[in-house]
Amino acid sequence: MSSAGYPGGKDTTPVHHVEKDGQNTVGYRLYKRRFSGLLGFITLGVVTGMQWSWFGPIATKTAEEFDISLAQVDWLGNISLCVSLPAAFLVPLIVSRFGIRRCSELGGVMLFISAWVRYAGTAPSLSPRSAYVLLFFGQFFGAISKPVSQILGPMFSERWFDLRSRTTATMAIAISGSIGSALGQLLSPLMRTVRQSILVLSIISTAALPAILLILESPPSPPTYSGSKRPLSLGSLCRAMLGLSVSKEAYMSLRERTDFVILTLVFGGLDGAISVLSVLSSQWFQPVGYSDATCGRLGATLLLSGITAAVVSAPLFDRVFTHSMGVTLRTLVPLVSLMWLSLIWAVTPNNTAILFVLMAMIGSCTITMLPLALELGVELTRNANGSSAVLLCSGNLCGIVLILVEGALRAPSTADPPYNMHNALILHGCVVMVFSSCIVFLRAKQARREADEIMIKDLVSGSLPDTVKAGSVGQSDKTSVPPPDADQATNSVEKK
Repeated sequence: MSSAGYPGGKDTTPVHHVEKDGQNTVGYRLYKRRFSGLLGFITLGVVTGMQWSWFGPIATKTAEEFDISLAQVDWLGNISLCVSLPAAFLVPLIVSRFGIRRCSELGGVMLFISAWVRYAGTAPSLSPRSAYVLLFFGQFFGAISKPVSQILGPMFSERWFDLRSRTTATMAIAISGSIGSALGQLLSPLMRTVRQSILVLSIISTAALPAILLILESPPSPPTYSGSKRPLSLGSLCRAMLGLSVSKEAYMSLRERTDFVILTLVFGGLDGAISVLSVLSSQWFQPVGYSDATCGRLGATLLLSGITAAVVSAPLFDRVFTHSMGVTLRTLVPLVSLMWLSLIWAVTPNNTAILFVLMAMIGSCTITMLPLALELGVELTRNANGSSAVLLCSGNLCGIVLILVEGALRAPSTADPPYNMHNALILHGCVVMVFSSCIVFLRAKQARREADEIMIKDLVSGSLPDTVKAGSVGQSDKTSVPPPDADQATNSVEKK
């Protein structure tokens, strides 16, 4: 791998070698270039997040300016969730064939196409129908790029980061979409017209594309034992979940399969709830007297508070609460579900302060938990691509259903206030409560981390085990984890 651009042509320093049976055993290594790839993924995630939530706070203004219905505006956000369903399952297939770099470049091409197809729809000479078609397809192409950073994030962090930074890297990539959504909620109402705001979005999307060149495929030497393993396929995860015959690395116990189903349901409910707010924010709050700008600030408060909480908590899960993912989820999920339920009574006129407090609390808990759930999915399955695809699809599917049903529950013009979403809020809160109740059954054993810790401990002590006991890595008693290859590390060393 090229090391151009680093001092002295290298981004590593010499590592110690340990003789073992006449072979050189090279230490696990960390490379500075991992941060450039992390920046590339974060940039891609921010821009895809912006285009998804862009029309939420300005839904009414968009409907008026383009002479389309609110339901059609809802579909500009809903299409992102719909397209993400099949795209999420295609990403693991593409990355297994072409690698992380090529898959990221494909996402960048789709992002560029979406930016300018969407802008083409702002031409004043177009009829409302023609303009909407171009807006729709602009969102369609952008939705194809959305799953790239979300699904590849856990795989990238596993391949480039060690145990003391892996969760932080996954969380940084995962919350980049939330950062983009927050920026979209804040920026789109600031423009004088919807057409101007779409031009701004196209310029931002294009300017971000060079960051994709920062993403590299894999380091010369792995950072951990799990980072050295060949990625498992989506098909192997499906077979493992059905209890069919799979390789030793892909095997999942009944407890792990149960935990992953629970995690999928909880993740789907909470991620879908955030998706609905991003798309329907103005339709929730405007009928009771809140402006476009206030709607955007409420959505941005939820996202920015969650981002802040995630930035603070991620290093703690890497270095202090290293085996506390399950306890954290069992504690926070019931609390945040009650907060979502409380919106039924909080969305009333002249209640701005309470709404901002609730948005901040919901964001702090929910957005901290979602990246943890992605990491825990990999811990349970040892399959970064497959587990991320399944979890994100569950969130997208739940979001699609809720957006459609809540749109249908909008009150008529004769209601008081007209077009209010009170019934939709009741449904929203109840759905989140039902999905979240599954969390009490979660055990959440972090099998991947345990395997990595055992291998590092044995290698540092100088004993290279033939196998690792199956019970310590979450596999069947009849299976075992093979020892690392001869070119793997005996210690984790940061390369200058």
